[in-house]
Amino acid sequence: MMNTFVGSLGHFMVILAFVSALISALSYFYYTRASELEKPSWKNFSRITFYIHGLASVSIAFCLFEIIYNHRFEYFYAYSHSSTGLPVHYMISSFWEGQEGAFILWIFWNVVLGLVVIHTNKFWEGPVMVVFTLVQAFLVSMILGIVIGDLKIGSSPFMLLRDMSEAPIFQINPEFIPEDGTGLNPLLQNIWMVIHPPTLFLGYASTLVPFAFLMAGLALKKYAEWIRPALPWAIFSAMILGMGIIMGAYWAYVTLNFGGYWNWDPVENAVYVPWLIMVAAIHTMITFKKSSTALKTAIVLVISSFILVLYATFLVRSGVLGDSSVHSFTDLGLSGQLLIYMLFFLGIALVLSIKEWKNIPTSEKEASVYSREFWIFIGATTLGLMAFQVIIPTSIPVYNAIIESFGGLSNLAPPADQIGFYTKFQLWFAVALALLTGIGQFFWWNKMDKKDLKNALVTPYIISMILAAIVITVGKVYDVSYIIIVLAGAFTIVANSTILIKLLRKKTFKLAGGSLAHIGLGMILIGVMFSSGYSDTISINMSGLTYKKDWEDELNKENVLLWINKPLQMKEYEVIYRGRYKKVAGVPGYVKADAMEETGAVNQAIALEPIESKGKQYHQKGDTLDLVLQENSYFKVEYYQEDELKFTLFPMSQPNPTMGLISSPDSKRYLSRDLYTHVSAINDYEEPEWKEDKFINAAPGEQFFINDFVTQFEGAEVINEVEGMTLEEGDIAVKAELTIMDYDVEKKLSPIFLIRGNQVGKIVDIDNDLGIKVEVDNIVPEENKFVFKVNTYQKDYVVMKAAVKPMINLLWLGTIIMLIGFTVAIFRRFDEFQKMKRKGLE
Repeated sequence: MMNTFVGSLGHFMVILAFVSALISALSYFYYTRASELEKPSWKNFSRITFYIHGLASVSIAFCLFEIIYNHRFEYFYAYSHSSTGLPVHYMISSFWEGQEGAFILWIFWNVVLGLVVIHTNKFWEGPVMVVFTLVQAFLVSMILGIVIGDLKIGSSPFMLLRDMSEAPIFQINPEFIPEDGTGLNPLLQNIWMVIHPPTLFLGYASTLVPFAFLMAGLALKKYAEWIRPALPWAIFSAMILGMGIIMGAYWAYVTLNFGGYWNWDPVENAVYVPWLIMVAAIHTMITFKKSSTALKTAIVLVISSFILVLYATFLVRSGVLGDSSVHSFTDLGLSGQLLIYMLFFLGIALVLSIKEWKNIPTSEKEASVYSREFWIFIGATTLGLMAFQVIIPTSIPVYNAIIESFGGLSNLAPPADQIGFYTKFQLWFAVALALLTGIGQFFWWNKMDKKDLKNALVTPYIISMILAAIVITVGKVYDVSYIIIVLAGAFTIVANSTILIKLLRKKTFKLAGGSLAHIGLGMILIGVMFSSGYSDTISINMSGLTYKKDWEDELNKENVLLWINKPLQMKEYEVIYRGRYKKVAGVPGYVKADAMEETGAVNQAIALEPIESKGKQYHQKGDTLDLVLQENSYFKVEYYQEDELKFTLFPMSQPNPTMGLISSPDSKRYLSRDLYTHVSAINDYEEPEWKEDKFINAAPGEQFFINDFVTQFEGAEVINEVEGMTLEEGDIAVKAELTIMDYDVEKKLSPIFLIRGNQVGKIVDIDNDLGIKVEVDNIVPEENKFVFKVNTYQKDYVVMKAAVKPMINLLWLGTIIMLIGFTVAIFRRFDEFQKMKRKGLE
């Protein structure tokens, strides 16, 4: 039965959230301008309206998840992004797979941050919350779904499928509800997609806080005072946004099959750029706190970071990227709205900044080369150039769209080799940044002149040279560019470790955030260089076969064909493919696909044999099994060295009717490297093309060949029971036992021959791995022979790529240390803010 109540409730909550955000913005505006006598009442009213807005926003999220969780496929959103076969954690992913869900997530985080700001700031609450609530009004407008004439305001997630589809079934039966939805994108069926988007959107939302403090400071003519409350939020924003980026990179590494973690996709770039600018803003804000310089630079960077987040949203969700990104959403008619959203806040920021620019204090003192201000400025400039180099080419589709909107024609195209194009610039910027962080830390903690700097750098320089020499020698780094990268990374690690040790000796760990973050940067630099520059593909195609005509030469060269059970040498490993497996709920590890038969129901199968794992039996033959995403198959690949099994991997693949073969890799992790394995092509034995029947006469004990496999006819026996049928009196059932040898594996097939009166029945036995079907066609007693009818199809195989990723764990460890550094810095700055708050200065 169609349920329209929850959708109507959700839509009402959207309207309530929108109206309450506008009222809250207006009341907070009046609160900032009210007299001291009127302020308490305006404050209470403003808070109440924001609480109502927060409650409505949470209710929107609750209604949408209720629709998804209860499989209400009468709603277009649930039908488009979910299905009955999804476990709960993937239902959560389907919540924000669509644009509307992503906006709801963003709205939710803004509510949370707004409540924190309300209860931690006395002086700044009014003006900051004016900006907050205006942003919320714009965000909620994205999901309003109101059409006035030709004007569409937002796209509602609570639309019914019948209102969005022109399918004839809805004309016949308006109450029609599909039995299942189209499901979640297979690439998003990963645990990292449950936690990566919320983290990333918290990062998006958090950029609003320093921006709001800045706007409040300009409006109240407190040009410098906004820095102290905004700084911990800016560091928090950089940490969370950085964490979201790293999670996305790790998701790409463990889920996508391009063999890396960063593809310089336009959507990746759109997140990376505001993070760079926010990091630059943090450094200039800290510089101002220390020496009253770089305030104007900090203002420009904080504004830029927030506007770039809005620009990233426009790029991703307006459809302007088209085919240039695998991540971009289709246009829901929101591009104009998104553009207004971005230009509105850009306009406010520019008007306030230009109006107050001449009043913003600046330092007349010229920065010396031996001052920390100089090195911070150079570092911020480098970060800005990094962002500039990425955002300009990424925005080429936007330039084309602008030119075409005025009737022109643009032939500009994004870089064909985007990885090569961006990497060659960004890597050298990162090297410069690493060197700057190594030198700059000494200026930060000590007053330096030329002699002092020389003395301070001698020890770190010598140690870093020794460390780099060891890394270069052991890692066999012979490329000059890579040697420079190792030197820069080693220097920033050693130099910042020197500062860190001094701080720890003074028991001032709360000051160590910068050193830790910079040490992480050095480790990331070396980790990226090794894992990308020295990635070694060990699956080299020596057969000369072309696996797919539409594959590029490199793909054919870097993939090997593995027949089931047939060993293949790949450098120091002997590799054997052992067949297809499934995941069964409640059973650890993987279960052989041939050990079960799917029932036709979603995620259900019947056990054809006892299901065991690690010596323990979990199911008996005939039990119903609950599969975990039945469309996923896991391919068992064993790696041997000197005839000893070293490890086993289970890369996943899923044939998708619209997206082709979706594969997720599996890796063997060592301390110094990963062995990364993914499936590029598979044999489809769901609908096999059987060859012509062949007949073989054999007596018990004889050997013969089936499809080049040595087959032993072990013998036959009369049986009293046949699974799936009842034998009547006088029936005769004979089971033949065949043993098929496939390299080191013995396969058993047991076709059955039935006689009931004058009728004959034949029960075939099939081995999907070997592609063999055998039945007893006849029994010739006088010759003591059986006549077997044999049919074959393609033996099971996979086409697979394997590559060694050296020092990949150094990259992940570096990101963790960098995030720890950000966390330490947050606590330090928040502690400072709390002390000032207790003094009544915040």
